[in-house]
Amino acid sequence: MNIYSLIRPLLFTLDAETAHTVTLKLLKAAYVSGLSKRLYPTLKDKPVKVMGLDFKNPVGLAAGLDKNGYYIDALAALGFGFIEIGTVTPRPQAGNPKPRLFRLPEHQAIINRMGFNNLGIDHLLTQVKKSNYKGILGINIGKNFDTLIEKAVDDYLIGLRKAYPAASYITINISSPNTQNLRQLQQGDESRKLIATLKEEQLKLQREHGKYVPLALKIAPDLTGEDISRIAKLLLEFEIDGVIATNTTIDRTDIANHPLAKEAGGLSGNPVKDKSTAVVKGLSAELQGKIPIIAAGGILNADDAQEKFAAGASLVQVYTGLIYRGPELIREIVEGARHKPQG
Repeated sequence: MNIYSLIRPLLFTLDAETAHTVTLKLLKAAYVSGLSKRLYPTLKDKPVKVMGLDFKNPVGLAAGLDKNGYYIDALAALGFGFIEIGTVTPRPQAGNPKPRLFRLPEHQAIINRMGFNNLGIDHLLTQVKKSNYKGILGINIGKNFDTLIEKAVDDYLIGLRKAYPAASYITINISSPNTQNLRQLQQGDESRKLIATLKEEQLKLQREHGKYVPLALKIAPDLTGEDISRIAKLLLEFEIDGVIATNTTIDRTDIANHPLAKEAGGLSGNPVKDKSTAVVKGLSAELQGKIPIIAAGGILNADDAQEKFAAGASLVQVYTGLIYRGPELIREIVEGARHKPQG
């Protein structure tokens, strides 16, 4: 029995957001004391090259767990091949009122409506400088809640410019359901304008900093086949470096009878698994290996991860699976991974 399975029942007696904070503090204490090394011995590398970057293994931490970059070293010690922090916004913001995070253990799921609560990108970058982590670090950027959707591109430009020197890659989050109208940025002219502007800025920053930092777009699972096709064409046209599929779902079909089903927010975990895999398959068919796919959504064991790889993903990310399974999930996926590397 691993240590997490012993402490999880205690953590689950706390409300979800408190448990989240307590768990991260315990992880940091374990890392600082050297206990992490004994509990989670170093994993054998399973290298993969994606977006021109060398990942030591194909299993990453999805954005949302460490929004402010406080726990980078402690999380990396668990064996992740890459860490993604954020979502971070130009200015600090409190997010939505509590309670805003709910566990649904019967469904191995979570509902969250955090609302991009974070201390702002300058604070996050200070934490990155303090960390000792030398692996692949993704920084996930979003817009402030009170920035008009017509002005959203300005917030993403701020995030891109500030994150560029510190990030291994940068994720453009236009798919959270918890910031009003944000998903509009996945539609038609707005997605084209955003992607074109950010790609142009990326190339300017490459010249300015003398290094190329890949851009990935994070999309929702609640997309039609037509939506997926249109987004794929934009990714190819503007040569975006990667796509993360997917964020959380607003669909409640799989939990319709649960008492928390009417809680607003994004649903993650097992109920989003099939929707996410369908998006990965759709993108894979459209992209034909030209742009790599990072899969997230409902990965709770090695078989779930393998399903994503088989659907066309080059890398996977976990979040909800980590809450229910603990760090043992990382080892299980890495040791079972049979992925097809893509550039």
